Amino acid sequence: MVKTNIIRPKITVLDDTQRNKIHTDSLQILSSVGVRVDSEKARRIFKKAIGSKAISNDCVRIPSELVENALKAAPSSISIYNRKGAFAFHLPDETRFGIGVTALNYQDPETNKIVPFTRRHMEITVRLGEALPSFDVISTIGIIQDVPGEVSDLYAALEMTSNTVKPLVILVSDELAFPYVLDLLEHLHGDLKTKPFIIPYFNPITPLVINQGTVDKMLVTIERGLPFIFSNLGMAGATTPITPAGSLSLLNAELLAGLTLSQLIKEGTPIILGSLPAFFDMKVMENFYDSKSYLMSLACAEMMSYYHLPHSGTSGSGMGWGADLITGGHQWFNHLISCMGTAGLAPFVGDILGGIAFSPAIPVYANEVIEQARLFAKGFDLDDAAAAMDEIAQIGPGGHFLTSDQTLKHFRQAYYQSDIFPQLAFEEWQDMGFPQVDNLLKRHTCKLINSLHKPDDHEDLMAKGEAFVNKFLAKKRRVL
Repeated sequence: MVKTNIIRPKITVLDDTQRNKIHTDSLQILSSVGVRVDSEKARRIFKKAIGSKAISNDCVRIPSELVENALKAAPSSISIYNRKGAFAFHLPDETRFGIGVTALNYQDPETNKIVPFTRRHMEITVRLGEALPSFDVISTIGIIQDVPGEVSDLYAALEMTSNTVKPLVILVSDELAFPYVLDLLEHLHGDLKTKPFIIPYFNPITPLVINQGTVDKMLVTIERGLPFIFSNLGMAGATTPITPAGSLSLLNAELLAGLTLSQLIKEGTPIILGSLPAFFDMKVMENFYDSKSYLMSLACAEMMSYYHLPHSGTSGSGMGWGADLITGGHQWFNHLISCMGTAGLAPFVGDILGGIAFSPAIPVYANEVIEQARLFAKGFDLDDAAAAMDEIAQIGPGGHFLTSDQTLKHFRQAYYQSDIFPQLAFEEWQDMGFPQVDNLLKRHTCKLINSLHKPDDHEDLMAKGEAFVNKFLAKKRRVL
């Protein structure tokens, strides 16, 4: 029996008229301005569908009817599994979170020192993501610096798949290495498409460029039958218009262009779409998120819901200098509104300093933020049992509920209790030597890291993966 008398907070930012306008403006951009397509093969695919008149040099003007056909052809939902073949989640569903992404450095949780990202750091952070229950996927957390560059992406994929059973969002820094990363994963696990646990992640170049590398990776992924994320990064005032409305329409147009290409390559291709809408600070030449960024992200999620397509959006990371007040504010902002809105995946929690480094303390903190955001979005019952009218009548004026039946039954689950930050009265805080929250988080993070375990099949996967990488490296060096 489905309960209907539940108080459940929701955020909706667009009405039907606004959704229609964004869609119409996006179609106008695609049909009149077009997109630059750097891949000759992709241009041939478009030419076959729309003829040569809509293609001038590298620019493809995509007619509205082609976009509408793609919207009808793309799957409205995708099932994701873990690498053991067990069902993990559907998209769309409730918001799913992941840790990452592709940082060059690692922030030591004990000293806060920034050091180059290594294989050991990948092992630690992937196992941390496996241990933290609020995270549904593990994204490529860092770019490994202590191995030869030509096999860095292979070792990243090997460390990820051998240190977690959770689904993986794969980002490959060397575009030429992408097919070999999939070869490695197939070597380790066999068929990847029947119960997909690998979700490759691709970016076009904003504004309005589908670059060669993105097309090449799309073709390989579609050929192997995997779902993938097609996501763009907009920097308002730099790569998109300074106005949120202009940014939203342009970014949405890019997503529709990627969707259309994917369905022309193979009708029914499973694709996840979304944007990372940021602003650009010309003083320091860095992008950043602010309140309007999160509003645009929610609007993008609603557009994907309007299209009946799975969504991937921002995770509120990159802001802050460590596990600090800046970071904490953005983690709360993003995760709470994502859970209350229609956001699908939020796969990149944990990076700092504009993505330069990954701080393991952030996903440890965010794990509790996500738990509380999900509890808030879940709401509470307002049925007769929950209203406790009989109990109120029984206890009456001046009584107490400390030992009432409902209190004794529910008090352990009635409210959220943190594993990191204890509830302290002033006297307790004083007696404990005035502990500071950042030190408690640091201590809890280090304790977690020291208690991490490897999966049961870790050694077998590592042995098979090392053999594959060594063979690949030897072959490549013989060619050179």
